[in-house]
Amino acid sequence: MLPVVLVAMFMAQFDLYVVNVALPVLQRDLSASEASLELIVGGYAFTYAAGLITGGRIGDHFGHRPVFLTGMLLFGIASLLCGLAQSSTQLVVFRLIQGVTAAVLVPQVLALITRTFPPAERGKALSWFGVTMGVGAVAGQVLGGVLLNFDILGLDWRVIFLVNVPIALATVAFGLRTLPRHERTTAASFDVLGAVGITAALSLILIPLVLGRSEGWAPWTWICLVLSVPVLLLTLNKERNMERRGGRPIIPLSLFTEKAFNLGLGTSIALFAAFFSVVFTLTLVMQNGLGLSPLMAGLTFAPLGVAFAVASIVAKKQIVKRGPSVIAFGTGVVILGLAILIALLYVAGDELSAPMLVIPMILIGFGNGTAVPALIGAVLAKISAQHAGAAAGVLTTAQQFSSAIGIAAIGTVFFSVLGSANNASVGSYATALAAAAICSVVLAVLGFILTSQLVRTTRSET
Repeated sequence: MLPVVLVAMFMAQFDLYVVNVALPVLQRDLSASEASLELIVGGYAFTYAAGLITGGRIGDHFGHRPVFLTGMLLFGIASLLCGLAQSSTQLVVFRLIQGVTAAVLVPQVLALITRTFPPAERGKALSWFGVTMGVGAVAGQVLGGVLLNFDILGLDWRVIFLVNVPIALATVAFGLRTLPRHERTTAASFDVLGAVGITAALSLILIPLVLGRSEGWAPWTWICLVLSVPVLLLTLNKERNMERRGGRPIIPLSLFTEKAFNLGLGTSIALFAAFFSVVFTLTLVMQNGLGLSPLMAGLTFAPLGVAFAVASIVAKKQIVKRGPSVIAFGTGVVILGLAILIALLYVAGDELSAPMLVIPMILIGFGNGTAVPALIGAVLAKISAQHAGAAAGVLTTAQQFSSAIGIAAIGTVFFSVLGSANNASVGSYATALAAAAICSVVLAVLGFILTSQLVRTTRSET
């Protein structure tokens, strides 16, 4: 059962990042404008993040097994449509649809793990989820470059989408045979108004974050951000009243009465914002600053991905023995890796080269690979079966949401320090990356502080 659901997590993460390395080819073949390229990348991230909470609750309502299988089939169809797109407009639309299907699919992975594995075995299963999530993200950079370089069957950029189709069909076939059947956790009517409200609030936040920089932070971006506040508050008030009346809201606010859940969620937000902003800015430095090809830039990320995977596997036994202390150790390693990266960047300047980045990338990958699986287990440890999908939706939304905020905010710092990219030297890119990494260190330190609180909370409850 576990390998089947983990394939879904890998595919969703892979498709979030694989398009980055194909942007020059897409611009050439589809005559895509800069705005279209932003939407091809950001559109998937937007609908994916905005729909996760609703996707989790759909699983609670209709059953995690059927929703997983349906979501996987729809993800395969959306990938096929992306691969067959004849214009940039078509590809943007199909990427938006693909993000929606991923949002339906991914929460079922965590929910099925939470409901299927007993508490004694759940930590190990969740650690594999963490491995898959991190490796899928890095594999998008690495394998994307490989697939484009070898131009399999002459499909060019289309192969990065079409490769999903046979995998999705095989996953559905194996899922029909291996996924356990659970009773639906609720027979109450689906909270349509809550789903619309949450999606609207997240959309008002995510759209300006995804498009704000390319639009020069136009007035409409700030209007959207301001409007998101009353929409979110009104929706949460409506959700609270529904839960008090015994209904089944999209977000059961009783989730947030668990201190460990809140601390784990906060730590997750800090670490994901730090990690994915580093990956984003490193990609820019490698391709634009150092002039690496998509293949070489992708391969340079391989040590980070390998370190993440190895750490996640090695840390599994320690998670069972030491619990949240493993998160603190991993976060400390991330801080060390970022500190070394900053020092190297300031020393190297114009002499910066890709090999210099390997050691800090290994440490950053190892630290996150140690912390993330344990973090997921800590967040979901005491969640009841009836709220498994909702909790998974909240967690995955927080992860994607914080990644978007981290990339938008720290990306803005990066470009502000860099200045004009057309005339920027390698040293300018190094300075900009150092500034971005300092922001990531601040977030990682915040994560470490929250983790320390989580360790104390967990010990006091045992």
